[in-house]
Amino acid sequence: MRFGVLGPLLVLDGDRDLTPGPAKHRALLAALLLRPARPVAVVRLVDEVWDGRPPASAEAVLRVYVSALRKVVEGIRTVPGGYLLDVDPDRVDAHRFERLVAEATRAGEAGGRAEAAEGLRAALALWRGPALADVESDTLRRAHAVRLEELRLTTVEERVELDLALGRGARVTGELRALVAAYPLRERAWGQLITALGQAGRRSEALGAYQEARRLLVGELGLEPGEALREAHERVLAGTSTRAGQVPNETPNETPPDIADFTGREHVLDWIRRSVPDAAGAPVHLVLHGPAGVGKSAVAVHAATALDFPGGRLHASLGGRTPEAVLEDLLRSLGCQETAIPAGLDGRVRLYRSTVSGRRLLVVLDDAEREAQVRPLLPTGPGCLTLVTSRSPLHGLEAARARELGVFDRDESVAMLAGVAGRRRVEAEPRAAARIAELCGGLPLALRIAGSRLARRPGWTLEHLAGRLEDERGRLDELSAGDLAVRGSLALGYRALSDRERLLLRRLGALSAPDFAPWAASAVLGAPAEETLEALAGAGLLQARGLDPAGQERYGWHDLTRLYAAERLAAEEGPPAGVLAAAAPEILDRARRARTLLLPAEPGSGLTLARTAEQAAAAETALLRESARWLAAERRFLVATVADARRAGLDEAAWRLAFYLTPFFELGAHREDWRSAVEEGLRAVRRAGHRNGEALLLRSLADLHRVEGRLPEAAEALRRALGLAEPGEAARVRYRLGLVHLAGERLSEAQACFVACLAAFSAAGDRRGRADALRALGGLRRDGDLLSRSLEAYRELGDPRGEAAVSLDLAGLLLDTRRLREANERAEHGLGLARRLGDRLPEAAALTVLAGIALAEGRADVAGQNAREALETFREHGDRAGAARATLTLAEALLGLDEIDEAFDGVMRVMGEFDALGDRRGRAAAEELADEVRRRRGLRV
Repeated sequence: MRFGVLGPLLVLDGDRDLTPGPAKHRALLAALLLRPARPVAVVRLVDEVWDGRPPASAEAVLRVYVSALRKVVEGIRTVPGGYLLDVDPDRVDAHRFERLVAEATRAGEAGGRAEAAEGLRAALALWRGPALADVESDTLRRAHAVRLEELRLTTVEERVELDLALGRGARVTGELRALVAAYPLRERAWGQLITALGQAGRRSEALGAYQEARRLLVGELGLEPGEALREAHERVLAGTSTRAGQVPNETPNETPPDIADFTGREHVLDWIRRSVPDAAGAPVHLVLHGPAGVGKSAVAVHAATALDFPGGRLHASLGGRTPEAVLEDLLRSLGCQETAIPAGLDGRVRLYRSTVSGRRLLVVLDDAEREAQVRPLLPTGPGCLTLVTSRSPLHGLEAARARELGVFDRDESVAMLAGVAGRRRVEAEPRAAARIAELCGGLPLALRIAGSRLARRPGWTLEHLAGRLEDERGRLDELSAGDLAVRGSLALGYRALSDRERLLLRRLGALSAPDFAPWAASAVLGAPAEETLEALAGAGLLQARGLDPAGQERYGWHDLTRLYAAERLAAEEGPPAGVLAAAAPEILDRARRARTLLLPAEPGSGLTLARTAEQAAAAETALLRESARWLAAERRFLVATVADARRAGLDEAAWRLAFYLTPFFELGAHREDWRSAVEEGLRAVRRAGHRNGEALLLRSLADLHRVEGRLPEAAEALRRALGLAEPGEAARVRYRLGLVHLAGERLSEAQACFVACLAAFSAAGDRRGRADALRALGGLRRDGDLLSRSLEAYRELGDPRGEAAVSLDLAGLLLDTRRLREANERAEHGLGLARRLGDRLPEAAALTVLAGIALAEGRADVAGQNAREALETFREHGDRAGAARATLTLAEALLGLDEIDEAFDGVMRVMGEFDALGDRRGRAAAEELADEVRRRRGLRV
């Protein structure tokens, strides 16, 4: 199978054209073909396929597109975080083109001009039109087509140069006429045409071509022809048919000294080394971008000192300087006299490009702010490399490749600390070193400062410095040494922002969350914030982290940037309470609405929100999934906001937000977040003196204790809640107490609670409470009628999650009575609902029930498959009880498949787990299965 992107997209299998028709399919395939045998992140594919404007469902739709392409193209594999097209790069015309150009260039450098010319001619023959001609993605074209087209044009000129050196001018005049017609301002092509016409004896046409070129350049650009073009003209006048080479100026070498203790960055350095163009290749421009203090300049200098560029190395610190000022310095470095340097930008650009023409240069442009500042400084000759460092990725810089420089991981951070402070000293206190690395956030500047402070104070232990860094309020003060300071580095970026950008950045300092979506930024700003967020990301103070599960772009920042923003907020606006108070209504409203979709009842009141059948159907198919996705995306932000609100004295907001999140925590088994939010909420509600609010959070805490198997703690929390709760809430607390008694096998006490709750809920008209109580009582009594009534109640509520749970209860009851067909129907129905809602734990519970039904039907292979899938999900979510049940079912399936040793190992392990969970029924079932396994082992022996 062969692929083409040098022209319209092409997929050929022998003589069969298998090119996909849909535009999005073509864009996706092109994105993979341009990076063959390399993983491509989903976020990058989404950006390229939808051209920077993806819908909320982009990732899901992308999977559909991948599935469709796999029917046509072999080798598309799923890899962590993305996809990979496992294909030989030489089967893709663009990569074959670059290989042939590189081989021809080497042949030319070895003296084989004719061989090189033919090699370049063969490479150019692969082109069928403009690169990516029918691929509807400007993002892809900017990233790849511009570079390929530039390389194509340079290759044409290099091949013509070889033909001219071989005296073939007469053969290439027609081609050159077409080339200058297509690119009328390209001086090199005009010079080659003049030379070719001269070689062909067409002197008058050659002189006419020079006049035409001069007219175009002066008329369009206001510039006289450059030195190379004038030399071609003079050679024709002199009757010379070959080009004279340009004598280079003295070779400049301006790269600053390398850092002696430079650490890590091997992947980035390798990327730079692999990007160096061949001597005849198109110039390459690389952008290293990232937040302040991440070490961009150090990487650029370290890489530059190790690369050999015979034309020299130039270095310029850009900062806020104009291109005119920088060009003046560069021209002086290249040997130009001050009196010869033009006054205006256009003249300096012209002279710069003429001066570097024919020289293979490396240019380091440090601390660029914007694209317009960089464009005039880029060398355009073949074989040149430009390294640009910037806080922004400079997406608008044509034909440039960008790479983000991230912070160090823990091992790299400790290694850098050791390089500055001393290896033995760091190795003597590994825990303290790791803590310093964590508190510095892996930021190289912060680590260098910390190491310098230790080096200057040999009496300090690493533990002492770690203790000083622990206090957030003084951390930026500690990270200062001589002229190095994290605060100063961040302040430079802050001062360069607009008033609105500074306002948003410092107000974001009221938040302790590691990342946030645009809606949250808009809430703290009090106005739409999308464009301002993009500007802050462009300035390197925030990082765009791609789309989250809800389809929102998320932004994050380094923890030291957060501390600096909090400092500016305190200094310029005061404590964070004002910002949080203004944002709290939006945050609470969104969380409350998401909870309402998860749990169709008004939080805390026991009053059901009735839905029509149509509304329920819509909620089941869209809104319920949407709420779960949104909560999954915002989980860390919302948990952090509970603590932020409590610390700011916004007690009402803190405890209500903690309570609203409870159903989501339970659904996803996010137990540590659950514990953290409830504990913060309890501190707030007790300070506020809100008795019923405290009862609500104690009920939530009891739910957490119950799912963790800590039944005495759960019962104690519920007893305290009963003394605080209002009448409507008291019934819900008592219902939870019944669940605790049921888990502890105190069945009569559990039944008394459920009966009392059913009466209370029915009298109060609480339809949700009634549905819950009917389910609990039906499960306890093994009563199918009660469970069926509960099922109908959940359906009336428009609550598919409740419907799914009761369906599984009924399936288990039907399984016990050997009504297997009906049991399977109920379980499949529950599984379908869970999958449509995206609820992984209920899905695993349904698979466990289906595994039990398959065992009863004698289908041990199906049972084993379902049990394994369920076990994987339970383990992933840390659900020990679910994992124990799935393990027991899997052991029984293995026994049915006569895999006795594996079954024995599984049942032995799970017996101890049931003991740890206090599950006597599970233990008894495991012992019964263990006896059967032992019996079967004995028979086998």
